[in-house]
Amino acid sequence: MISMETIRMPAAAFPGASPLPILHGNEVPASAAGAYGMPVTLLPYTKQDGYDRRLSERDLTVAVLENEQLKATFLLDYGGRLWSLEHRASGRELLHRNPIVQPANIALRGAWLAGGVEWNLGTTGHWPLTSSPLHAVRAELPDGTPVLRMYEFERMRRLVVQLDAYLPSGSPYLLVHVRIRNPHPHEVPVYWWSNIAVPETPGTRVIAPADHSYHYGYEAEIRYDAFPPEASYTARAEAACDHFFDIPAATPPWIAALDSTGRGLLHASTGRLRGRKMFCWGTAQGGRRWQEWLSGPGAPYLEIQGGLARTQLEHLPMPARSEWSWLEAYGLAEADPAAVHGDWGTAVAEVAGLVPALDDEFNAASSWVDVPPVARLYRGSGWGALERAAGALPALAATPFEDDTLGPEQRPWLELLAGNPLPASEPPADPVLGEPWRELLRQQPADWHSLLHRGLLMMAEGDAAAARTAWEDSLRRRRTPWALRNLAELDRLAQQHDSAADRLAEAYTLAPGVWQLTAETLSALLLAGRSGEALALLDSLDTEQRALGRIRLLECRAALAAGDSERAGWLLDGELEVPDLREGEDALHELWYAYHDPGEPLPGAYDFRMH
Repeated sequence: MISMETIRMPAAAFPGASPLPILHGNEVPASAAGAYGMPVTLLPYTKQDGYDRRLSERDLTVAVLENEQLKATFLLDYGGRLWSLEHRASGRELLHRNPIVQPANIALRGAWLAGGVEWNLGTTGHWPLTSSPLHAVRAELPDGTPVLRMYEFERMRRLVVQLDAYLPSGSPYLLVHVRIRNPHPHEVPVYWWSNIAVPETPGTRVIAPADHSYHYGYEAEIRYDAFPPEASYTARAEAACDHFFDIPAATPPWIAALDSTGRGLLHASTGRLRGRKMFCWGTAQGGRRWQEWLSGPGAPYLEIQGGLARTQLEHLPMPARSEWSWLEAYGLAEADPAAVHGDWGTAVAEVAGLVPALDDEFNAASSWVDVPPVARLYRGSGWGALERAAGALPALAATPFEDDTLGPEQRPWLELLAGNPLPASEPPADPVLGEPWRELLRQQPADWHSLLHRGLLMMAEGDAAAARTAWEDSLRRRRTPWALRNLAELDRLAQQHDSAADRLAEAYTLAPGVWQLTAETLSALLLAGRSGEALALLDSLDTEQRALGRIRLLECRAALAAGDSERAGWLLDGELEVPDLREGEDALHELWYAYHDPGEPLPGAYDFRMH
């Protein structure tokens, strides 16, 4: 059975988007810099940083799949995330079902939720659509079994993703058939990880069929070594860490997280989804604080994951005009606890005997995976419909990007497709990438707005010099905060901090109401050693911007840099809260110890240290 429902739970407001495009790549260890597939920028996306930490009871739209054994609930507005998987006979929740919906700054675009199963397509990090709606339709297997099909056009890699979730009658496993399509005449670097959050108890053990792993401890380069069996008990780890299991090629890939009784979640897949990972926050104060920040008190969790590559620092080359697919299974594992908690080889052998055979089910999908939907359930974005209208996406029966999904974000580009000038607007139209937009913009009469977008296309393709030329030309047509900000970002990336600060200071005067621009201006002034100017700007802000956590953090930094310890102390001792604190960001504890004596205990509310 499949149904559309609402669930009511404590949630922050849905995260709003910034008007400022992301002109840098993702954050990766130094050892991964320049590796195949790492994007130069995260264009065409902008940040999703418009959220806070005020929870209220809200109704969230969900799709629910049920059979006799399982009930699966999907949050459609948050990337189609599998939010809950309940084993009906026992009433056991197999996933970490977060008691709150609280965005935090962990995804590529910022806003991210802990809990459930998150689908990740794009590049290293939590995918750009993790806090965006997906299209959802009902399809059917040949025997009438309902399928929840979710799909979207991922705009950075320009790929189509299709997720078909179903529960055959009597099946103890939720099955999810995943398909990625590359419709373009060129190779595309591809990254995929299914990110599974499960409850962490003192006796939870993570088991996978591997004797070696790639280990990353958030303070050094990734290293390959024999997997230490004691590391499989995540509640004993002091610091946050990743282990990417090196599963032998001939071994079916799977991973499980089982408690002291030998029960828990088993995740298995067909062979293409080769990689498996374990992540834990650790038991140190910083790890506990992060878990409380994401899920509230008393809700510890860990993550087990399945991916296309060995580690999350790798991308695989997907050939032109090709598609990749695989089948994933999620269900309850019940094993002998003595074996599960015995030596590593015994534990692996015990769980391996529970792993379902999936190849026949996967092969059978060829008979239905292309069938058109029988009903629309939920609407995603209009970007796929725009690309189809432009001739960049073929018409696909299984994933119909229909014209009635086009909205205000696509309207300027529809005008361009129709042969009209691209309408100028402030803030500018949402960016687009690739063909045919490159050629259409080249043919467009040059004005400040079209030149701004030409520069964004060049920047996304790695040509920063051409981007600079386009943005400087845009400024000559009209001085806008948008071109100034983009040029300032190029200056920052080139370590030209004074020039970046000058440009952003002017941009701020042109758009003082854009708080993200205010924050970037303050950061640039501080990088340039101009703390006095930063404090003067802060003193001129309205009360709404002045109260924002990120602005208050920058005020504290400026006060310390200017030697105004009284002002810094007033901010720090007032329990500074920064809703968009970045995972791995050391700002709070560094500010505390820049003001307080080194022997002063760091308050738990400020301890987000990953190591």
